[in-house]
Amino acid sequence: MPAHLIGVRHHSPACARLVGRTIESLRPAYVLVEGPADINDRLDELLLGHELPIAVFSHYRDEDRSHLSWAPFCEYSPEWVAITAGRSCGAEVRLIDLPAWHPALAGRRNRYADAEQRYADAAERLCRAFAVDNVDALWDRLVEVEPDDGLEERLATYFDLVRGDSAAGEEDTAREEYMAGWVRAAVADAGDRPVVVVTGGFHRPAILALTERPAVGDSPEPSWPEVPRPLEGSVAGSYLVPYSFRRLDAFSGYRSGMPSPEYYQRLWAQGAKAAADGLVEAVATRLRGRGQSVSTADLIAARTLSEGLARLRGHPHPARTDILDGLVSALVSDDLDQPLPWTRRASLAPGAHPVVVEMVAALSGDRVGRLHPGTPAPPLVHDVDAELLRLGLDREGEVDLDLTLAGDLDRSHALHRLVALGVPGFERRSGPSSGADPVLDEQWVLTAHDARVAALIEAGAYGGTLRDAAAAVLAERIAEAGTEPGRLAGVLFAAALCGITDLPERIAELIAAGIAGAREPGPLGEALAMVLGLWRHDRVLGTANSPMYATVIDGAVTRLLWLAEGIHGGPAPADRARLHALTATRDALLHAPEVLTTGRDVALDVMARIGADRTAPPDLRGAAFGFGWSLGASGDPVRALRGVAGADTLGDWLSGLFALARDEVLAGTSGVLEVLDDLITSMPEFLPGLPALRQAFGYFPPRERQLIAQRLLERRDLTGSARALLRTTADPLLIAEAQLLEEKVSRLLTREGLRP
Repeated sequence: MPAHLIGVRHHSPACARLVGRTIESLRPAYVLVEGPADINDRLDELLLGHELPIAVFSHYRDEDRSHLSWAPFCEYSPEWVAITAGRSCGAEVRLIDLPAWHPALAGRRNRYADAEQRYADAAERLCRAFAVDNVDALWDRLVEVEPDDGLEERLATYFDLVRGDSAAGEEDTAREEYMAGWVRAAVADAGDRPVVVVTGGFHRPAILALTERPAVGDSPEPSWPEVPRPLEGSVAGSYLVPYSFRRLDAFSGYRSGMPSPEYYQRLWAQGAKAAADGLVEAVATRLRGRGQSVSTADLIAARTLSEGLARLRGHPHPARTDILDGLVSALVSDDLDQPLPWTRRASLAPGAHPVVVEMVAALSGDRVGRLHPGTPAPPLVHDVDAELLRLGLDREGEVDLDLTLAGDLDRSHALHRLVALGVPGFERRSGPSSGADPVLDEQWVLTAHDARVAALIEAGAYGGTLRDAAAAVLAERIAEAGTEPGRLAGVLFAAALCGITDLPERIAELIAAGIAGAREPGPLGEALAMVLGLWRHDRVLGTANSPMYATVIDGAVTRLLWLAEGIHGGPAPADRARLHALTATRDALLHAPEVLTTGRDVALDVMARIGADRTAPPDLRGAAFGFGWSLGASGDPVRALRGVAGADTLGDWLSGLFALARDEVLAGTSGVLEVLDDLITSMPEFLPGLPALRQAFGYFPPRERQLIAQRLLERRDLTGSARALLRTTADPLLIAEAQLLEEKVSRLLTREGLRP
């Protein structure tokens, strides 16, 4: 007897009803379901008595790739109904798809992928033919609100059209051939008894063709396919995790199956009319709970409009989009600035109308699954429970930590590791924010969270202990940072907060390669400054003299010197980011020479070349001179200052000088301030250079600006208050308005391409 193949759409109540009726009617020997075959020996675990939704979470990691994926089930998932109904009628139930970690599924975070996402042409033609906005509305029109009579034939026709004559990709071909092998073996073993197969509708035509292909010659009797095993040396596994309707919802970014899961849950449990009425009330309740006025007349109008739209669109009962459109018409009187999300299957964009936000939330629902207490969990879950208990963090409320105390530092490390793993319910309110931050205490707030168990189970893919898992995540993020030094710095600081500074040697190689590929000095300078601070000072966090951080310092200094010498261009506003980068480079030469492969003499030679290069920007030339001056190189600052040409370059050159050699400028013997006073006094046109000069002197804090003012008074044999020279009699509001105007003009010039 040939197999009875049912093509379904994942998480479709109508398909789930069809699957349940078919199994109950045929009483098959086998029920074969699209799902990871590697958990066939754990079906009893899947059916322990969980509160749905739940998901099979799979993970895989080897030297070349890592993979995470989820196969979610809710009460109205056809696959779930197939498993439970098959067990109830005494059938042998088998999951028949390749394991989720298999290379054929390596590009997917969710093993279910609707055909409409990959072969959209046929779906678009059908949408035009039925005058609907998108494939979800089309599906409701053809399947969910229509009578169940003839449903299987409609589904077969629909999926045949979607599949068309186009060849599937290699990954789908591999999966379909594997599933067909299970079908052939089940049919051979079942004899005269039926076999029911439930797969995604896109795969049905191919599996049907593969299983109906006649045997050739003396073909051997079909045998059960082997379940692939992970490669030797890899780490792979599957666990059940609690899931939620919010994660299942397309409006929250889930791209497989159905949107608005709360609506389809009600449709499954109560029918179309009760689902429509109940959701109108649910939206009204949410809006009233947030202080929005929703009257009984509004509810009557929403129901009337929904029913009218259903009749106009030829629906026997209001469909999901009828309800949503009716609610919008009744409750929203403002102009909408963006398309409604259900017209294009999109996530809610920032600035969405509050009523629309609450409507989407009501139809999404807040249901969260719960695993049976006897469900196996990865070692990490037990390790975290034990750690939180040991550290006194197994509670809710505020936690204050003093990082100079060993016990509190251990607590801080544990909390930061949980944050690195993305486990919810642990929020740091305050604490150190960089390697040079003198803050030595932290404030945390611990709260219970419905998603914590799921997050811990999923994080178990990275390791069996909290420390190992956090280290693996950090290593992965370092690899992902690539040539983005800003991201790399953030990960390295997170590693310091986690108390993890001994990452594998290959990670040091990735860091070095990423730094060597950095293209902008500003972000790389930020990373260098942060890491240098951790390497020099942080004995509290345990990063002082860390070899891993030394690798970053060495690579960043070499790369920054190379980048600085390659910068060319005429007069332009001083670039504070690259000046900060040169300052960090100078500090590394001063305070960490023992870890550098680029010596002081090489760096000074680079700066000498930059300072003499008239094609280099003025701020960079000034910084190059200040770099050498601050490191004790020979050079006459007065002569260098006199060699700067014109008011259009003086201020920018000084920005570079002051950024690198502020202390040297203030030294009484340098003569720089006196020469600068003469230059500015003798300028024929002072105003054009004023903004750049003001920016340059911004490198001096108020106390040092007051010292400069005092020296200028003394040079002129004047008495008076230097502090008074730093104060203005102008209206502060007028100054603020002028600054805003300057910023607006600057943005406008940049936008229109009018900056030199």
